[in-house]
Amino acid sequence: MSYRPYQEIIRRKSRRVYVGRVPVGDGAPISVQTMTNTLTTDVTGTVAQIRRADLAGVDIVRVSCPDQESARALKDIVHEVNVPIVADIHFHYKRAIEAADSGAACLRINPGNIGSSERVKEVIKAARDHGCSMRIGVNAGSLERHLLEKYGEPNPEALVESALYHADILQQHDFHDFKISVKASDVFLAVAAYQQLAEVCDHPLHIGITEAGGRRMGTVKSSIGLGSLLWAGVGDTLRVSLSDEPEEEVRVGWDLLKALGIRHRGVKVVSCPSCARQGFNVIETVQTLEERLAHIETPITLSIIGCVVNGPGEALMTDIGLTGGGNGRHMVYRAGKTDHTIEGTAMIEHIVELVEAKATELQARRRRRSSLPSKSYGGKKAYSETWHGRVIWL
Repeated sequence: MSYRPYQEIIRRKSRRVYVGRVPVGDGAPISVQTMTNTLTTDVTGTVAQIRRADLAGVDIVRVSCPDQESARALKDIVHEVNVPIVADIHFHYKRAIEAADSGAACLRINPGNIGSSERVKEVIKAARDHGCSMRIGVNAGSLERHLLEKYGEPNPEALVESALYHADILQQHDFHDFKISVKASDVFLAVAAYQQLAEVCDHPLHIGITEAGGRRMGTVKSSIGLGSLLWAGVGDTLRVSLSDEPEEEVRVGWDLLKALGIRHRGVKVVSCPSCARQGFNVIETVQTLEERLAHIETPITLSIIGCVVNGPGEALMTDIGLTGGGNGRHMVYRAGKTDHTIEGTAMIEHIVELVEAKATELQARRRRRSSLPSKSYGGKKAYSETWHGRVIWL
């Protein structure tokens, strides 16, 4: 919930589906996904990777099931992790049935490449029997031949037509618990396809820029593409696709959501690029603090500014602020106001202690919320307590 008019994002209305216990669509928090890159039959390695992603804040994890052994291994994986698992299925309908039986919370399929109508019915029955939702995953790199012949190349219209065709197959069998993705590695193509799809259906949308590249380029492309869609209110769950570890995808996904004020988790650092005016080494300080504060899950804002040109102004809008001063002493801000100074040698330890204390304070505040007086505004409940002048929303 934004607290300034120019920060408001009006999300597209959509149906709601569930991936295990995680709601997707219809105003639910935008969930962050990733995908394992271990062999699924390596249960120990796959579980370890999922747990690392879980620590980074992942909501949903996708696991590939290319063969029967992988689909069966899913049963052991599901029992060892705390996040819902999406089974990634291509072509063989029996893998989808086996994955549903193994405890997958969602099946990522294209009904059109599963086979006959009878096979589609079997997959849908398995999904219903085991409480699985589905994702129709359309990709510009694997469009149907007739669409390529019709349009001459992958384009937004082809992606949307493919998605609606597959959606219609499921709906003809009275199955509606699915979300859709129309991914492409080209940012323009992906964004245009999602924009068109958002206009013609109300299914939840899983957004992503596929094959985006390594950590740096993939992050840039995903920030442009997903950021554009999210700012326009399009997207109910997302994956940042990087040639990197899954937990890095999760961190970038969260940073995207935090930058737009859509979801908040952990410490959001506002820092300057540094210059000759800096009173301390800003780059090293920020890198160290990000590492030392990575365990914090409570949403907190922290400004680290090297001098007094912008430091006081940035500190006004953060929970805790640090501005470089002279003679090795620096100003510490709390709730936007000057509070005290600190020696440079003790600065990092002191900031870590302040952030950890603030996290404890905010956690206690949340536990008290249920007993606070409240009023209803526009269908939402607002507690009478305020924080930094903002209304706290439930």
